[in-house]
Amino acid sequence: MDQTPTSEIPAQIRGTAPDADPIVRFHNLFPGCRPPQRAARDGHGTIPIRAYRHCEALCSAAAFGWHVFPPMDFELVWDGSTEIQWTYEGAEGWYPLNVAQFPHFAAAFDEGAPEDAKGFSPPFLANFVEPGVVQIWTGLVARTAPGWNLLLRPPANVPRDLGYEHFEGIIETDRWFGPLFFNVRLTRTDIPVRFRAGYPLMQVQPVQRATLTDAVLENYDVSEGLESFTPADWDAFRDTVVKPNKDPNRRRGAYGAETRKGRKREERGP
Repeated sequence: MDQTPTSEIPAQIRGTAPDADPIVRFHNLFPGCRPPQRAARDGHGTIPIRAYRHCEALCSAAAFGWHVFPPMDFELVWDGSTEIQWTYEGAEGWYPLNVAQFPHFAAAFDEGAPEDAKGFSPPFLANFVEPGVVQIWTGLVARTAPGWNLLLRPPANVPRDLGYEHFEGIIETDRWFGPLFFNVRLTRTDIPVRFRAGYPLMQVQPVQRATLTDAVLENYDVSEGLESFTPADWDAFRDTVVKPNKDPNRRRGAYGAETRKGRKREERGP
């Protein structure tokens, strides 16, 4: 697993001390299952090579956060009404889904948990009241640094014709310490939908809680028409659009190269 050395993380993000706590700590309660990993710029190997080489915006979005995987291969099949069944490798067949524990985990949880926590093993799967909606526990519990939350969303720029849709959510994991669940809506009926342990289920991204406040989100403006451009705006437009398109020998990926240089300058600091 690729990891960025702590010394290369800007101090304003990681804290002032080199040994500061991480932005997020994932507790993987299903030992042996695939742990979260830094999302890769190639979209888990699915981004076209031309886009990977030249589209910095696409690659930056793909790499923003961590991929989280299903803890095992399993399948769901929905009848289009209220009934969902599930199965997994080694199961004796298909089981009606109401609430299901990860195989053998409930006993392991009770064996290792304090006395007052025994019997509170979180479910692996739960069938919601809403038709076709299933809650999936990743086996993770997460804790973020103060002021940081986690955005749970579909894997960025990874193809998704999988028979289900993702619900997105933001969890205040700096104060709420619980299972990292993810909700999906099944979109196929009477055909098994497979979840693979080697394919990302979701992407987890760090967001500062301050950016979620009304004070920030209501602080925006919209200008109408070309007359709203200032001379400085036109100068910037010329640099971004006009000059490159007048140059028959322009270099591809100029935006990406300049963006990467800017990041390195910011990481080095003043």
